[in-house]
Amino acid sequence: MYELLDRIDSPRDIKGLSIAELKKLCDELRAYMVECCAVTPGHLGASLGAVELIVGYHYVFDSPEDRIVFDVGHQAYAHKILTGRREAFRTLRTEGGISGFPRRDESPFDAFGAGHSSTSISAALGLAEAARLQGRHEKVVALIGDGALTGGLAYEGLNNAAASKADILIILNDNGISIEKDNGGVHGSLLRLTTSHKYNALKNRVWNIMGTGSVRNLLQRWTRAAKSFLVRRSGGDIFESMGLRYFGPIDGNDIEQVVVAMQRLKGLNGPRVLHCKTVKGKGYAPAEADPVTWHAPGKFNPATGERIAGNRPADRYQDVFGETLCRLAEADQRVVGITPAMSAGSGMTCFAEKFPARFFDVGIEEEHAVTFAAGLAAGGMKPFCAIYSSFSQRAYDQIIHDAAMQKLPVVFCFDRAGVVGEDGATHQGAFDLAAYRAIPGITVSAPRNEAELVRLMYTALRHEDGPFIIRYPRGCGEGVSWKDAALEELPVGKAETLMEGSEVAIVAIGPCVNRALEAAAKFPGKAGVYDFRFLKPLDEELLDRIARTHTHIITMEDGTLKGGLFGAVGEYLAAHDIHVSVKGLGIPDGFVRHATQAAQRKECGIDEESVEKILKDCLQISE
Repeated sequence: MYELLDRIDSPRDIKGLSIAELKKLCDELRAYMVECCAVTPGHLGASLGAVELIVGYHYVFDSPEDRIVFDVGHQAYAHKILTGRREAFRTLRTEGGISGFPRRDESPFDAFGAGHSSTSISAALGLAEAARLQGRHEKVVALIGDGALTGGLAYEGLNNAAASKADILIILNDNGISIEKDNGGVHGSLLRLTTSHKYNALKNRVWNIMGTGSVRNLLQRWTRAAKSFLVRRSGGDIFESMGLRYFGPIDGNDIEQVVVAMQRLKGLNGPRVLHCKTVKGKGYAPAEADPVTWHAPGKFNPATGERIAGNRPADRYQDVFGETLCRLAEADQRVVGITPAMSAGSGMTCFAEKFPARFFDVGIEEEHAVTFAAGLAAGGMKPFCAIYSSFSQRAYDQIIHDAAMQKLPVVFCFDRAGVVGEDGATHQGAFDLAAYRAIPGITVSAPRNEAELVRLMYTALRHEDGPFIIRYPRGCGEGVSWKDAALEELPVGKAETLMEGSEVAIVAIGPCVNRALEAAAKFPGKAGVYDFRFLKPLDEELLDRIARTHTHIITMEDGTLKGGLFGAVGEYLAAHDIHVSVKGLGIPDGFVRHATQAAQRKECGIDEESVEKILKDCLQISE
C-alpha cells in the first residue's frame, strides 16, 4: 500500500534513499499516521509536524548507537514507525499495544521515556556525559518542541549543558508556540555560514591560536555581538547569551534543509542548538487549520477530517469545573483562574473568554503556576489553579513551601485524577491522595459526582484556612443534574452516610462511591456505604463509630492504596487500638499501563464487579 514505507523495518533501511525518496517517505508517514490515528486516536498534530525532523535524524545519525531524546513524547510517532514498530503502530495506546510515548522497555531505539514535558535536555545531557565518561563516541540529540521550552526544567538543562560543554545537539521544533516568528532570508544566510565546515574549522584554528587570554575574550565578545545582531530577532540570542552555539532557523518541514543542517552539525562538538520552524499538523489540512483541536482529535474520518463524536452519557467533569468557575467569578471579583497550558483540557476556555483579565495561562510551568497562585492569594485574590493530577507532581515543593506553609487559600483543582486511560503510566493521577494527605494544613477532597464538584468548589471559595485541593476524574460524570445545583457550603472534614449496613462498611472517596453503592445495593441491610469526600481532614468521629459497629471495613479509592484512604483508615485504627478487618481497594503498587479507563478500573479492582466479589468474601457468601 505504501511504496517506500512498507520496506522500512529499521532506520538503516532509509540510509540509501535519495532526497526525492525521503520526501515521498515523509508523505507516506503522514498518510499512515492519519490512517491509523483515525481508528486508534492519539496525539496527531505534533507528530505530523515533526516528520522531517525525525526522518532527517534517522538518515544522518546511527540509531540506536546514537541517541535521540524526545520532548514532548507525543512528537515521536514517526520515530516509532521507522524503528520496527510499523505494524504495531496500529495498536497505538490500546490495551496490550504500544505506548503513545517513548518507553525504554518498548524498544532499544527509545533512549529515554517521555510523557511529561521539558525533560529532554537534562536527560540528553546525562546520556552525553555518560558516554563521555565511558569512552563511547555516540552522538546525543534532544528534540524539544510543542511548547516544552516554556518549562523551567528546559532552561535548567540549557544552563547546565552550556556550562558542561557536553557533545549534545538540541533540535528546537518551533511550531509557533515556543519561539517568535522568523524574519526573512537573513537567517538562511546565517545558517549556511554557521554550519559551514570551512567556517567552523577556521573558527577553531583562530580560537586555538588566540590561546586563553584577554585577546581571546575580546574576540569572543566581538563575535557574539556581531552574530547577535543577525540572530536577535530569530530567537537565537537567548541561546547565544547562555553560551550555546545557535544555528538557524531553517524550514523544519523541508527534508533537504533538515538533512543538510544535521549533516553539518553532526561533525561539530559541544552544546549546539538547531532552530527548526515547523507547522503543527503539517500535511493534513484539517490539522493545519485547527492545530488545537487536532492535537488529540479522537476518532475521525481520514478522508474528510470529520470527527466522530462518541456518545457521552453525561457531562464531563472539566466542563462542570469550567462553567462553575464562571458562576463563582460572576459573584466574586476576587476569583481568578490559572492553568499551565491546559485551558481547553481543563475546561477553562469559557472562563478565559468571559474574564480575560482574570485568566492566566502560564505555559507548561506547573511550579510557577503554583507559586504565582500563592502570590495572588497573598495579595487578596481567590485563585483556582487547574492542573492535571499527574502534572501537579512537578510542583510538589511549591505546594508545600509556597502555599501550605504560609496557609494561603489557593484552590487546586486536579483534573484527570485516578486512572486516565490510553495516555498510560505517565499520566495516571494515581498519587495525589497519598502525596497531598501528608502535607500539614491542607484540605484534600474528591466529589462523587458533578453536583458535588459544584458544592466543593463553592466550599473551597469560602475556605480561608490554607490550600484546598479538589481532585476529580477524566471524562464524564455520573449523569447527575448540576447546572442548577445550589451553591451550598459543605462542612469541611465531614463524611456522609449514604447507606446503612450492619456487617460491612464501605468507606469510599470520589467516583468510587458510586460503584460501592451499586454493589452494596445487592446486599441490603448488610453492607453500608459512606462517602468520605474529605480525605483530609478525615471524619474520625464517623470512622470510629463505623469501626466499632461493623465486622469488616472496605476502603475504596481511585488512587494508590499506599498512603491514601486505605492508609488513613489503617493509621487511625492502629493508633486507637481498634481491631476490625480492613481490606483496601485501589490502585496497587505499580504503574498502570495504557488501556481504556474501564479496563484499568477492572485491573485495579475498583469496578462494581470487584466490590461485589469482596463483599461476598466478607459476608462469606459462596458463588
